[in-house]
Amino acid sequence: MIKAIVFDLWETLITNSDQTTRAHASLRLERMSRILSTTPEQIDEAYRYVWKRCHELYWSADKDIATRRQIEHFLEALDLEVDEPTMQALEDAYATVAVEIMPHLVAGAGEVLRDLSSRFALGLISNTGRTPGSALRTILERLNVAHYFDVMVFSNEHGECKPQISIFEAVRAALGLEFNEMLFVGDNLYVDVYGAQRCGMRAVLFVPPQRGTAVAPHVDHGLTIEPDSTIYDLRDLPREILTTEAQRAQR
Repeated sequence: MIKAIVFDLWETLITNSDQTTRAHASLRLERMSRILSTTPEQIDEAYRYVWKRCHELYWSADKDIATRRQIEHFLEALDLEVDEPTMQALEDAYATVAVEIMPHLVAGAGEVLRDLSSRFALGLISNTGRTPGSALRTILERLNVAHYFDVMVFSNEHGECKPQISIFEAVRAALGLEFNEMLFVGDNLYVDVYGAQRCGMRAVLFVPPQRGTAVAPHVDHGLTIEPDSTIYDLRDLPREILTTEAQRAQR
C-alpha cells in the first residue's frame, strides 16, 4: 500500500523559463560586482567557472556542497581573498536571486499537492545547483505549497545528490516508512526514476509539456531505465496512483 508520494522539484513542480534564468545570472553578476567594486563583465568568467568547477569536482560524482564553497571557487578564479563580511554578502547575493525573480509552478502542481496531501504523506527531494535549500524553502512558501510537505531534503544540505541512495534514505527515515510504501515522481530518468527504483520505490516519470532550463546534465550511465509509468500532465498523477494501487492489490 502506498503511504507517501515523494516529488522531485525542478521541472516537476516548479520551472524556470530561459528569460528567468538569464535574469538570475544578470542579477547575481550585478550584485556580486557591486560588492567587489567592479563590473559584471569583469567577474563573468569567474561566475561561469564556478558551474564548471563544481560539476568537475562534485556534481559529476553525485556529491554536493554548501553555497559557501561555490563562493570560494568563485574567489579562487579571481585570485582574490576577502574578509568574512564580504564573504557573507557574496553568499547572500549569489544564493537568493531566485527568491526575487521567482520560478513558477508547473501547471497543476498546486491542485495535485492539495489533493494528495489529504490522502498521503508528501516528501520532496531536490538537487539544488546555484539555488540552495534555504532559498527554495522560501520560494515554496511564497508559492503557497511548502505546507503540503511533511519533509523536504535538499542536496546542498544533505551532501549528496540524487540518484544516491542516501538522499532517498533521508526522506524515508523522516517519514518513518519503508521504501516499498513510497512512490517517487520526477522528470529525469537517471536521477529520479533510477534513483528511486534502486531503493525499492516505484517511480513515475513526468514528461512536462514545456520544459524549462533547470534540467540535470546528461549522464552517460549505460543503463536501461524503465519507469513504472509515465505521465504527461501532472494532473493525471492522482489517477495514476489509483491505478498503481489497484495493480499491486491484485498481486
